[in-house]
Amino acid sequence: MIIKFLPALALMVFSAAANASVVSVHTNETTGLLTWTAEDNGFTIELIQLTPDFIRAIYEKHNFPADEIERVASYCIFGTILKNTSKQKMSYRVSDWRYTSKDRNGNMGQALPVKTKTQWLAEWKKAGITFSWTLLPAAGDFSVGDWQQGFTTIKLPRESEFDFMYKWKLGDMAYTGTIKNVKCAPESLTDI
Repeated sequence: MIIKFLPALALMVFSAAANASVVSVHTNETTGLLTWTAEDNGFTIELIQLTPDFIRAIYEKHNFPADEIERVASYCIFGTILKNTSKQKMSYRVSDWRYTSKDRNGNMGQALPVKTKTQWLAEWKKAGITFSWTLLPAAGDFSVGDWQQGFTTIKLPRESEFDFMYKWKLGDMAYTGTIKNVKCAPESLTDI
């Protein structure tokens, strides 16, 4: 995969906890999809745009009912990679994460919770679905060098822009970071 930096968005710096985070935005030259990577206080998080067609293909392959496939595909979904880059234990809880979207005038709205794997699994169980491996675990405890990946789901329409607030702990110390101006993927690659 070839990645290049977007000129206007290549590097943004902002404060989180006591130190600064470094956020880079990359575009995939083949697909045009974007990836945001934040490196901050022993923690790295990547958000990779995923199109609804990609999500549909994943869940169709695992025999989800058509209505459930469309419901999941209606979310703004990111492939998410988390890494412990510190020299101590790290933990996170998706239930602590929030997003704030912009209204039509560009004003930020209320901070809303990110939907967790636990919430999805409870809903899927009611629909008779037991499949679970694609979603980012609702919580994690990482040893030095550990990493994890899965889908993060945001209830916003296609191409919405939002700020993404995430939290993690190193030992007993809590940290907060923000990735500004994250954008949901378009409906399809032809829309890029």
